[in-house]
This record gives sequence, structure tokens and C-alpha cells, in this order.
Amino acid sequence: MAYQPVTAALRVLDVLAAISKTTGNATVGEIHRLTSLDKATIVRMLTTLAHAGYIVRDSDSRTYHVTGKTLQLSVGYNRHQAIGAVVSEDLAQFRQSIGWPSDVSIFDEDAMLVIETSRETEPMRFFRKPGYRAPMFYTSLGRSYLAFCPEEERQAFLERAQKNPAPEFAFARAPDALEALLENVRARGYATMDESYSRDNYESQFFSIGVPIRTHTQVFGAMNIMYLRRAMTPDEARDQFLAPLVEVADKLAAKLETHTGDIA
Repeated sequence: MAYQPVTAALRVLDVLAAISKTTGNATVGEIHRLTSLDKATIVRMLTTLAHAGYIVRDSDSRTYHVTGKTLQLSVGYNRHQAIGAVVSEDLAQFRQSIGWPSDVSIFDEDAMLVIETSRETEPMRFFRKPGYRAPMFYTSLGRSYLAFCPEEERQAFLERAQKNPAPEFAFARAPDALEALLENVRARGYATMDESYSRDNYESQFFSIGVPIRTHTQVFGAMNIMYLRRAMTPDEARDQFLAPLVEVADKLAAKLETHTGDIA
């Protein structure tokens, strides 16, 4: 017998995910922006999560952040660690060779999970720890993976995304525009960050170029390069970075293919 999902349970998980997405420190307004849930519902979900010990409220700043108890929710998941161990050395060398940071990510149900990064606190003025979930439709990581992943996997994700009211999934309900975007990515061989994502998350100061990590038979994930927009234009970034980015992505894919048994 098939049962319908429990709506309240889905909402409380959406709220917990939103708090984590804001580096574990969020206001009710920020959670509303990320989930599109009404604020009264958000407050009830926050009360539930606090009672269960997964979040706490800072009364001075009126923000919520996750507690160490949330680590129990991921204790059984270690695929990211196995892949991170394979790619970490090459990613660090790549950062040294090009001078700009990169992220390596894998697809995880509804987002690209960053498993390894060469970002540093300076001079980029932002730091994204492994574990960050990059939106599928607005980041170069998500777009490059979606464009080249197996059709069955892409369609299964789109069916889930169409039912999710959060703003980051709105593209799923515009199939013609989405297909045009993905076809463009396939034709070029790379993806770029959406302008709106650059504006909302980096004050339009940073941009990215991303490619899939793939062999002829398997797509393992995606990787990017982040750069300052005042340092170069997107076309200049493409001309300077695309070839070395594809080269290291292919190298990582070949390594991951030999470790398939360890990372499955």
C-alpha cells in the first residue's frame, strides 16, 4: 500500500535544511525566502526542532542555528569522504596552478553537495566548507551536472523539483526555458553561474565556470572555478580556464573510475 508523505514532517525538514544552508544561522525571514513557507508555519517548525534539540535560538540576534545533534543525521553517510580523499590532492594542486579556488561536488537528491573545496578565506573574502548544497538550477555546478547526467536521473530529479515550492526550484516548472539552458550548456561544454545567484549570494562580485566530472560511461559530479568579476569577463574566464578545468575534471573522473567500488 502506498502512503502519502506527512506534510508537517516535510516542512520541518525543509526548515532544518534552510537553517543549515545559511551556515546554520538564520532568521525567520531568511527561512521564508528559502522555503516559501508562511512565517506562522516556520515558527511552529522552529519550535518543534528546538524542542527536539536540533536547533537553538539566539535571543539577542533573533536567529536560529543548528546544534551538534544534527550530526547524528549524517553519521551513516560517508560517500563524500571517500570521493574527497580521491580528489583532494589534485584539487589543491589545481588551485596553485591557476590561482583561483574550485569546488568538487556530487549530486545528492536535490542539490550538488560540495565534498571538497580549495576556497580560502583570503583574498576571496568568502569560505564555503565541504557540505554546502549548491542549487541545481542556478550554479555552474548544478547546471553542468544536470546537462550531462543520465536522462533517467535528470527526469527523476525534475519530477521531485516540480513539487517543491521553494524558489530555487522554480526553473523545474519552466521546462522549455530549462531545456534551452541545458542545451546551451551541452553545446558549449560548460556552465556558468546564474546572474541572480551571483547578485544574491556574492553581491555580483564573483562568478563561476563549471564542468562535469565524467568519463564516457559515467558522470561522477561537477567542479568549478570561482573568480572575481572585476578581474576578468566571462569570455576571458572561458578562454583562460576552460581547457585546464576540463583537463583536471577528466583526470579526476579517471581516478574515480578506478575507485568505483570504494565510492559506490
